[in-house]
Amino acid sequence: MKTVHHWIGGKAVEGASGTFGPVTDPATGERTTRVAFASVEEVDAAVAAAKEAFLSWATSSLAARTTVLFRYRALLDSHREELARLITAEHGKVHSDALGEVARGLEIVELACGITTQLKGELSSQVSSGVDVASIRQPLGVVAGITPFNFPAMVPMWMFPLAIACGNTFVLKPSEKDPSAAFLLAELAAEAGLPAGVLNVVNGDKVAVDRLLEHPDIAAVSFVGSTPVARHIHAVATAHGKRVQALGGAKNHMLVLPDADLDAAADAAVSAAYGSAGERCMAISAVVAVGATGDELVQKIVDRAAKIKIGPGDDPASEMGPLITKAHRDKVASYVEGAAGQGARVVLDGTGFTVEGHEKGHWIGLSLLDHVGTDMDAYRDEIFGPVLCVLRADTYEDGLALINSSPWGNGTAIFTRDGGAARRFQLEVHAGMVGVNVPIPVPVGYHSFGGWKDSLFGDLHIYGNDGVRFYTRGKVVTTRWPDPSEGGVDLGFPSHK
Repeated sequence: MKTVHHWIGGKAVEGASGTFGPVTDPATGERTTRVAFASVEEVDAAVAAAKEAFLSWATSSLAARTTVLFRYRALLDSHREELARLITAEHGKVHSDALGEVARGLEIVELACGITTQLKGELSSQVSSGVDVASIRQPLGVVAGITPFNFPAMVPMWMFPLAIACGNTFVLKPSEKDPSAAFLLAELAAEAGLPAGVLNVVNGDKVAVDRLLEHPDIAAVSFVGSTPVARHIHAVATAHGKRVQALGGAKNHMLVLPDADLDAAADAAVSAAYGSAGERCMAISAVVAVGATGDELVQKIVDRAAKIKIGPGDDPASEMGPLITKAHRDKVASYVEGAAGQGARVVLDGTGFTVEGHEKGHWIGLSLLDHVGTDMDAYRDEIFGPVLCVLRADTYEDGLALINSSPWGNGTAIFTRDGGAARRFQLEVHAGMVGVNVPIPVPVGYHSFGGWKDSLFGDLHIYGNDGVRFYTRGKVVTTRWPDPSEGGVDLGFPSHK
């Protein structure tokens, strides 16, 4: 059986704790790999390697850093298929989704390749007689990233390329459920010429996470995951004096106005709710139908859902794969199974779905719940699976108030032909990312990603300009040099006196 170990100091390091976790193929339910769980001592070794590497990496030229990153980008591009296969094998998402994940991660690598312009400082000359003031940005030191199972390549690439481009060194703790992609990312970085210790990977569970949060040599922590864990990460790490960006969960709403193109809205709802089996924090999990649009919209969603092909991620015909683990599959199913008892209309029930020949896989079909109330479990909780809730609102104002009352504020969307309504919505809705006739408004790499309210703990979003600010700190230098005519070695300058 394959074993995934750690990457410390520029090389693979076998796990020494004696503790391992299982990695399964979600399409078959079979255990295919085991992953070594790091002890406190192994985390300390990774941090020590990063701390030592920081001494030279932080003072390396921008040209040297970007040269490595350009080579890294080329290597990642040539290994897209290999990365996608690893993601499909351990996460379960279909191959096209896995390739899309790699492409989105590459956007941030490309941003990091252009870091020279992002790190430019400012200079004010002659603020007083003979005095100049300059503002510069410098790296923090050793920073850590703790990343989720749903995007095992993309989310790490949202963090470490930008962090190391800014001059930091990095310790990554990927999800123990699908760790192979992160290990390959580290191998390729070394092949690109990244010095030993600049990027380290430690696998593990709560032991590894807790040590990263409290380690005195970790300056900052980036996290993406559920809201309860994000809140914990932020509380513990800040208590230990660290800078933190902790991105939490979501319940993303799509507001459909009566004037919307309902065919376009239904297409968007199906792709945004059921793509990647709903295992993404930007999934649309709640559609708010305004006025009399609800019944027609629900029927259009049903018609489209019936055509979605569910199967193993490595089957080119599959459009949706299984869920990551059996336990997660059962949890998702429980929300559908309990919906009718709480008053919802179960339009589609995917809990009995299976795939012939893969009966032990973590399968669940598409589920659609209509007339959902805000007090129901399926609405109140982040399900993280292919379950779409439809709520009804009489007016735009009612729909907006419903959305704004949610404790989450990650992403949202409006579907309408009315530019004025869309403009009001983008200004009035309480969410960090807004789509206008775009169901999943994930920003491009040079804009930042992040939500509001319980979807983000910390002040700065991930990647983009916020990412650069997060991984650096400002310094202001005020300088006065005496004029050569004021004394010292006579160089022949005329006196200003």
